[in-house]
Amino acid sequence: MTRTLVFGGARSGKSAYAERLAVASGKEVVYFATAAAGDAEMTARIAQHRAQRPQHWRTIEEPLALAAALAEWRAPQRLVLVDCLTLWLSNLMFSEGTQYPDIGMIELPSRFHEQRAALLDELAVDRGDLVLVSNEVGMGIVPWGAVTRSYADEAGRLNQSVAAVCDRVAFIAAGLPLMLKGT
Repeated sequence: MTRTLVFGGARSGKSAYAERLAVASGKEVVYFATAAAGDAEMTARIAQHRAQRPQHWRTIEEPLALAAALAEWRAPQRLVLVDCLTLWLSNLMFSEGTQYPDIGMIELPSRFHEQRAALLDELAVDRGDLVLVSNEVGMGIVPWGAVTRSYADEAGRLNQSVAAVCDRVAFIAAGLPLMLKGT
C-alpha cells in the first residue's frame, strides 16, 4: 500500500499529476470528488474535471463523509484518488449551515472535528493505494477576516497531518513535482 499526498497552489497541475500517478499504477481507479456545485462557475469546473477523467474510472461524489466512503472503496487491487481535501475541508466548515462572525475567533462545527479525526484514522489503515490532492493555501499573505484565517490554519494543519501518515508527498509548482517525502 502506498499513500501519496499531492499538494500545491491553485492551477499548479496537482490534479493532472495525481491522475498520471493513478494511470501509472495499472490498477482499477476509484475517483473521489469532494466538490459541491454551489454556483454556475463551480458547476462548470466540475463538468470540466468529469470530462477530463477516463470514462472507465468509477467516480464517487462525497462532499462530507469521506472516511466512511474510503473505508468502503479502498482495496488492494484499486488505487483511490481523492480530489481534493481542501474542498472537503470547506464543505465541513459550512456543513451545518454555520454562519461565522466577521471578526474574532470562530468555533468549527462538531462534525468538522469528527470527520477530520475519522479521515486520519482511515489513512492509517492498510487497505490499498491512495492518492490525495490538496491545496497549499498558506504561502501567501495572512488572510483578511477570521473565517479565511481559520480556513488557512485548518488547511495547513490538515496537510501536515496527512503528510505525516503518507509514504510520499509531492509539492507541485508549474506542473512539476518536487518530492518532499519518499520517491
